[in-house]
Amino acid sequence: MEKVLDIAVLVGSLRKDSLNRKTAFALADLAPASIKLSQVEIGQLSMYNQDLDEAPPAEWIAFRQRIKAADGVLFVSPEYNRSVPAALKNAIDIGSRPYGQSAWQGKPGGVVTVSPGAIGGFGANHHLRQMLTFLDVHPLQQPEAYLGNAGKWFGEDGKLQDESARKFLQTFVNAYAAWVQRLASTAR
Repeated sequence: MEKVLDIAVLVGSLRKDSLNRKTAFALADLAPASIKLSQVEIGQLSMYNQDLDEAPPAEWIAFRQRIKAADGVLFVSPEYNRSVPAALKNAIDIGSRPYGQSAWQGKPGGVVTVSPGAIGGFGANHHLRQMLTFLDVHPLQQPEAYLGNAGKWFGEDGKLQDESARKFLQTFVNAYAAWVQRLASTAR
């Protein structure tokens, strides 16, 4: 039996009941048996400060180790001001430092942006992809996932109830799993 690949999921919104967190849970429920999606919390990370690189806070060390141990990374984020939320950018910065020791390097990635609005976080999606290119993360290119009008997808219990959304999320997570497996097999 193939190893189940460990995927670190970073949710850009810190809000407990955010559409992004609900979407991340839905993706985990829909994921094929070849991958396991686990959310990695980022709200506890203090702001990155290069002065702390010599003696980093314990939460930075734990975060970097978790990302390094993952077989892939999946970002599920809202759009704030045509970019990613500050907490997600901070986590990306912490994982990329100290210079030359990036935890992100070579990871297969995935990007999903979720919004109650119509354009589904298009700006944040592309800004995040620009950062990932610099970090040597290899994001899945297709299908692209700009998920607009997501406010109506979930029931009172927070579970995904929209069938067209379920179908798209299933297509995305299956493609992402195949992408991670493909890159993992070439890394062996």
